[in-house]
Amino acid sequence: MRKTFSFLTATFALGIASPAMAAGGGISLKNTDFVVFLGLVVFIGILIYFKVPSLIGGMLDKRAEGIQSELEEARALREEAQSLLASYERKQREVQEQADRIVAAAKEEARTAAEQARADLAVSLERRMAAAEEQIATAQGAAVKEVRDQSITVAVAVAREVIAKQMTAAQGNSLIDGAIAEVDAKLH
Repeated sequence: MRKTFSFLTATFALGIASPAMAAGGGISLKNTDFVVFLGLVVFIGILIYFKVPSLIGGMLDKRAEGIQSELEEARALREEAQSLLASYERKQREVQEQADRIVAAAKEEARTAAEQARADLAVSLERRMAAAEEQIATAQGAAVKEVRDQSITVAVAVAREVIAKQMTAAQGNSLIDGAIAEVDAKLH
């Protein structure tokens, strides 16, 4: 209330010191400037009486608080977005590192598999070479046996012919008797 009174006093003093008063119009309801001034003072007084400035101030304060809370919310959302971005970037780096490890492991596994395949191929070649050498040795042994068998057959045939030409019947009988006696001695 004190502010209102001091405000009205200051306004009234300014109204008295206005150019209209200085021109000699004075304080009269016929002076339009004074009537307008008086209406303004009454209007301002009514506004102050109904506490319109404090209502407007309160509304402005509420609006300022709303704006402040929106700014704080926006700041919090920004911080949250930055933390999410940092989290996703960290996860992306981790996934990239894991992918690199998987690729390195796959390369190592492929290298190991290639070395094992080479070793298996070398063992397989050694087995095949050994099998081939064994087959060659078997074939060689069979060929030697066949040559011996044929040699024996030829030698027996030649010996038969030679013996048949040179042996008489008495000599053949004595050879047969000797062979029978030899078989009889070996069996008993």
